[in-house]
Amino acid sequence: MDYLSNIRNIGISAHIDSGKTTLTERILFYAGKIHRIQEVKGKDGGATMDHMELEKERGITITSAATTVNWQGKEINVIDTPGHVDFTIEVERSLRVLDGAVLVLCSVGGVQSQSITVDRQMKRYSVPRIAFINKMDRNGADPARVISELESKLGLVAVPLQIPMGGGDHFVGVVDLVGMKALYFEGEHGETVVRKDIPEEYADEADRARHGLLDALSLYDDELMEVMLEEQEPSVDLLHAALRRATLNRDIVPVLMGTAYRNKGVQPMLDAVNLYLPSPVDRVAYARDNHNDGAEVAVTADPDGPLVAMAFKIVDEQFGQVTYTRIYQGKIAKGEKYKNSRTGKTQRVGRILRMHANDREDLTIAQTGDIVALMGIDCASGDTYCGESINYSLESIHAAEPVISLAIRPAKSADRDKMSKALNRFTKEDPTFHTRHDEETGDTIIAGMGELHLEVYVERMKREYGCSIEVDRPKVSYRESPTQAVAFNYKHKKQTGGSGQYAHVVGQMVPLGDDVEEDYLFENKVTGGRIPTEYIPSCDKGFQMGRAHGTLAGFEVVKVKMILEDGSSHAVDSSDLAFQICSRDAFKETLAKAKPVLLEPVMKVEIETPSRLPGLGDRRPVEPSRDDHRQRSEGQCGRHHRRGAAEQHVRVFHGHPLDVARPGDLYHGVPDLPPGARQRAGGNPHCSAQGEGQGGEVAAESE
Repeated sequence: MDYLSNIRNIGISAHIDSGKTTLTERILFYAGKIHRIQEVKGKDGGATMDHMELEKERGITITSAATTVNWQGKEINVIDTPGHVDFTIEVERSLRVLDGAVLVLCSVGGVQSQSITVDRQMKRYSVPRIAFINKMDRNGADPARVISELESKLGLVAVPLQIPMGGGDHFVGVVDLVGMKALYFEGEHGETVVRKDIPEEYADEADRARHGLLDALSLYDDELMEVMLEEQEPSVDLLHAALRRATLNRDIVPVLMGTAYRNKGVQPMLDAVNLYLPSPVDRVAYARDNHNDGAEVAVTADPDGPLVAMAFKIVDEQFGQVTYTRIYQGKIAKGEKYKNSRTGKTQRVGRILRMHANDREDLTIAQTGDIVALMGIDCASGDTYCGESINYSLESIHAAEPVISLAIRPAKSADRDKMSKALNRFTKEDPTFHTRHDEETGDTIIAGMGELHLEVYVERMKREYGCSIEVDRPKVSYRESPTQAVAFNYKHKKQTGGSGQYAHVVGQMVPLGDDVEEDYLFENKVTGGRIPTEYIPSCDKGFQMGRAHGTLAGFEVVKVKMILEDGSSHAVDSSDLAFQICSRDAFKETLAKAKPVLLEPVMKVEIETPSRLPGLGDRRPVEPSRDDHRQRSEGQCGRHHRRGAAEQHVRVFHGHPLDVARPGDLYHGVPDLPPGARQRAGGNPHCSAQGEGQGGEVAAESE
């Protein structure tokens, strides 16, 4: 088990343009994985972890990339995740299988919108993290404000382990508050860490910060508290142990700082990963035992136990599917067979690969704690693989609902098959990318998390499949909802010779209140067998069929409860199909009488611009405010009014990452409707970017 305690599985996560990929590039360099530093938008081909051509061209991370490095005797599996909210599924599934994380923050931008989303994802999967305040070389760097925002906006107990020496162009290093030494980074690429006595001008500040560190940490560690009550100076080893315990319990978040681009502060951050973040031994995963009515069981990091592994990401390539897998228990051997607990099928592993961005190394065996890629198995994202003696299912990955859609069609009929192959691949790889066929227009509708999300997939179809695509402008995912209760009494009769169709349903359509999380509820109040029991599910199914397309504009109907109270049937002519048709038509007829309204997502909009550039523009915000530290405007507007924002900002703001929006607590009637239809409705998770109530964020960012 000693080797397991020397493994770290971490993710690098942050808001867009905070320097995640630049930081990962330095990690690879200092750990000896690469021998030349490449920049994100450099002339030498871009950063190592941004291996896609689109990533290199745009200077952003689109897909998460995995690699493995060794640092001070520890094996660190690193996943560099995207910062753009449109690709939040990459962050979601990475954090689902990681043991720890590094939350990167810009020293000027602080806690930004995607920082909040990433923090929510870390909390969802109980991931301990450390924070790294990057870009300390920028003018306006203010780590104290960033630490304050960690506490006020994210609700974290931020414990700084360093203070900066200088700032902006004068940033020269940091003071280590644990060892009470000044750290300088010398050499051509800052590869030599020099520890010196603290300069006199920083001595008082360091002493105050050290006392603050001890006071904050002693609240969560009894051993340190005893030492302080005895007025003794705690040893460095005691502080490291106390910091590790508090970090693993997620009581605190250690904060470090530096500038990855200027090669300062990265090595102490790697030391903190080794010292404070968990190994597989420190984490316990929980699964459902399918042989025991889904009872919850703990999965420990036992290398000799039966296999329990999760396929958390799949990529379809020319030579087959590559399945990224985290092993929680047991081991995987090349050529052996393992069972998919979802399908019940046993599959043989053809190859085991250790990934380094797009490069790969063949392995014969992978053990507990490893994150590897498998070839030769066919599965879906989130599937669990088990040894023969057990049948466990790990908690699957949370996937958000799409928030915006495009109509696409092949420019030439010869490209139809190519487009179909591309869409099948992308929907299989990305759970947040959906496709459907529009029967009325004949177009293919693609839906995703934002304009950039869909734009990237359209561009990939053109490049990777040579497919010419015509695209219509984005369409917002509206919803419809009734506003008043209406009784229904609907009878369906059809006689065409021989046995016909007969069904009769009586009940009520009731709008659901703001405090109800569900979008649809069905209640059966039929007594005395007026409707045979076997047809009750048919009625429910029919109501849901009617709910799929509303009467106002054909959008899904939400926040509705159908109460079935009475009805009748025929001994010969009643059937499952008859009651489905009857219930569907009853729903549509009743909805038209229930004064339905059209709903659109209400976005909380936050726009940041460089100080020399303008702010919100003409996007109809509400109650704008401004932050003293940087040019930031905030407000609310409908998702309809955000359409085209990314493209507009590319033109106006010359490619700066700017405009961020996320769902607010309310969804309102579309303003373009008549006044009678403008009615606010309660929060609807299916209108949001992520299907977790009002959680999640939508961005219309430009790069």
